[in-house]
Amino acid sequence: MNYLKTTMLIAALTAILVFAGDALGGRGGATTALVFAGIMNFGAYWFSDKIVLMMYGAKQVREAEAPELYAITRDLTMKAGLPMPKVYIMENDTPNAFATGRNPGHAAVAATTGIMRLLTKEELTGVIGHELAHIQNRDILISTISATIAGAISYLAHMAQWAAMFGGSRNDERGGNPISLIVMMIVAPLAAMVIQMAISRSREYVADEGGAKITGNPLSLANALRKLEYGNKRIPMAVPNEATAHMFIVSPLSGGGLLKLFSTHPPIEERIKRLEAMAGGPRY
Repeated sequence: MNYLKTTMLIAALTAILVFAGDALGGRGGATTALVFAGIMNFGAYWFSDKIVLMMYGAKQVREAEAPELYAITRDLTMKAGLPMPKVYIMENDTPNAFATGRNPGHAAVAATTGIMRLLTKEELTGVIGHELAHIQNRDILISTISATIAGAISYLAHMAQWAAMFGGSRNDERGGNPISLIVMMIVAPLAAMVIQMAISRSREYVADEGGAKITGNPLSLANALRKLEYGNKRIPMAVPNEATAHMFIVSPLSGGGLLKLFSTHPPIEERIKRLEAMAGGPRY
């Protein structure tokens, strides 16, 4: 169901791009915006592992340096039929983890020292299973595609601002309504951002389900999420980066109400509820 939802959301983003491109710059404008955004995001995609790991000061470890984390990752990787990813540790008291890399052959799993202190071995296994599911599902590629389309729409909106100030658009030449230009400047990028965040949330549900299947224990991840929600409130990440928030197993950002529309992660309680349903109900 979430795979279908992701496909439909990406189709919706594409439709907004086509509509915005036609309204703001014609077909050529949409193509230019897509190419420009594609070049920008391709670099981020290709070097995603190096960029993010360097950003958080993650250090690669061998089995002798982090035997439990390494063994869990190796065992689950074999279960999932994936190549062994590189294993990293971040010196950070905030309990969190993420996976990165452009494909399964160039993947990395990173965990903070905080998460390794907080969780039991069983719960940490649930977390690593979730991260390996992201790798298995090529979610870095999916997030790059959505970011590219959303970025192109944002670029078109900026084009519209300049067109409004210095002489209109191709839409005006065809006798179109200039109000549509103003609406597209505001509505299109906002709608694109909402859809992009919805794609991110849907991929978290898919990774939860996939990780539970890899480990064979949905409740290990459910229990881990409970602790991680509490742990991130008690020790929030110092100056979290909005551009990388979607990568973590729990969002380092906070927000409620309408801000949930712009959240990269679904509510923790809903994720736990779905995992417990997979296991046939909660057990403590």
